[in-house]
Amino acid sequence: MLGKTICATVALACLLTAAANPKIAEAQAKVKAGKFTEAIAILEPIQASAGAEARTALANAHLKYGDSFFLNEKLPPRQKYRPALVQYRNVLKYDKANKDATTKIKLIESIYKQMGLPIPQ
Repeated sequence: MLGKTICATVALACLLTAAANPKIAEAQAKVKAGKFTEAIAILEPIQASAGAEARTALANAHLKYGDSFFLNEKLPPRQKYRPALVQYRNVLKYDKANKDATTKIKLIESIYKQMGLPIPQ
């Protein structure tokens, strides 16, 4: 019974959050649809006023956008690492402690070093 109460409370909190911040919910839907630039365009103007939730959503949008390059096997290395690196660095602007972005940045930087190329700034 307690488990059902907790689940119902969490579900209600999620609904209230989405209702209280429709822009964030809209941006999250865009991220799920792979429309990363549209999601970022929605979140950037509100991130200062909407607080931590918007910054977290913005960091996640950049992370997913970076992944769309980094994990895309159809793109050659020269076309995927630089834009992925830019997006992962953007994650850290909004979530300095994001371990996923930090790990991927280090990995891409090591790949550039192995290829004998300078790391893009």
